Amino acid sequence: MRQLVSWLVSAAVGFVRACVVLIVSMLVPAVWAAAAGLWMWWWGGNPWPGLAPLLWACVGTLALARPICRMVRAMVARWTGTVIPPGYRQAAPVVRMSTGYWWNGFSYERTSRDARRDQRMRLWWSDPATWRDLRFAVIAPFTMGLIAAVPPAGVVAAVVGFGHPAPSMRLIGVLGVAVAIGAAPYAWRPVRPVAVRFLRPSPAMALADRVDELTAQRADTTVTQAAEIRRIERDLHDGAQARMVALGMSLATVEKLMETDPDRAKALLRDARAGATESLAELRDLVRGISPPVLTERGLVDAVRALALDSPLETAVSADLGLRLDPPIESALYFGVAELLANAAKHARATRAGISIARTDAGVVEVEVEDDGTGGAGVRAGGGLDGLRRRLAVFDGTLEVTSPAGGPTRVRMVVPCESL
Repeated sequence: MRQLVSWLVSAAVGFVRACVVLIVSMLVPAVWAAAAGLWMWWWGGNPWPGLAPLLWACVGTLALARPICRMVRAMVARWTGTVIPPGYRQAAPVVRMSTGYWWNGFSYERTSRDARRDQRMRLWWSDPATWRDLRFAVIAPFTMGLIAAVPPAGVVAAVVGFGHPAPSMRLIGVLGVAVAIGAAPYAWRPVRPVAVRFLRPSPAMALADRVDELTAQRADTTVTQAAEIRRIERDLHDGAQARMVALGMSLATVEKLMETDPDRAKALLRDARAGATESLAELRDLVRGISPPVLTERGLVDAVRALALDSPLETAVSADLGLRLDPPIESALYFGVAELLANAAKHARATRAGISIARTDAGVVEVEVEDDGTGGAGVRAGGGLDGLRRRLAVFDGTLEVTSPAGGPTRVRMVVPCESL
């Protein structure tokens, strides 16, 4: 009984999906059918009025191609979990020049609105993805559209067969029901292979997107390095450097007071020794912020364990003890864990945290940090998690955040590493 109910539910869901696929794939043929109807209605021996429906059909096909492809990508992602990147060219920012005109990458315009309109039109015509979408809109009715039409055709045959008074038509109605129920769970499934085959970006488009991505990553890395250098300079100038200058002045004063006021000289020496100790501690903290010695000497796992011991949270670490990665990857993951623990203690008011570090058979390293805080964390533009995501993207890594309101917060960092 349960299997029958499951089959009927699968058939009902499949029938709805097949109808959706049929409607989407047949939008362009519907436009041409309407154009043919108008042409037959206007036809009066003069061929010129027939050009208007033809022009209307061509414009409608061009206008529908990209929306159809977007709907197909959304259906494939929602129904199968397969994400097909669109591969469209992105518009560059419109810049106002000193002359007052606006430059859109192609031409100068008087207003920003005109510049963006001209830019969109030029990108639309020059983008190879436009013609890829047009090809898909023409192919879709003859591939996934015909297969998706089988269940609705079975329903139509069943309605006609059972509605006809002739007894022989009952057999057609029964066959229509059988075809509709039997084909419904499978008729929509060709949408995935067809979409993957014809909608994925071409190698040239993928290469161009990869170049743009690497350019953005290089810019992010340059900005991050510049900010880190400024932080180190500021910490040295405000901390250790100022203490060293004060230490030098104290020693010069001690040298002058050694014979005339030994007691005061001894007091200055004690202050100088305390200042030297504090300077050494600041320098150690600064070096630890650049590259912790335990990370360099013993690797990511031991460095994260040491970080957990210093954390105000009750932190448990689960990891592969023999895991060693390239130093840049270990550094990125270590500071990522440090930032996540700091966020959990400072913003989420967490009391406990768990860290797991593991490698998989797929050749990736997975680091997961979970806390029992208030939740609500997300990747926002310009935020800490967004910066962490960009740092991981340099190594083709990803950042996944699951943080419902009320907690818990779970952050997963995945970095591919072929050297494992």
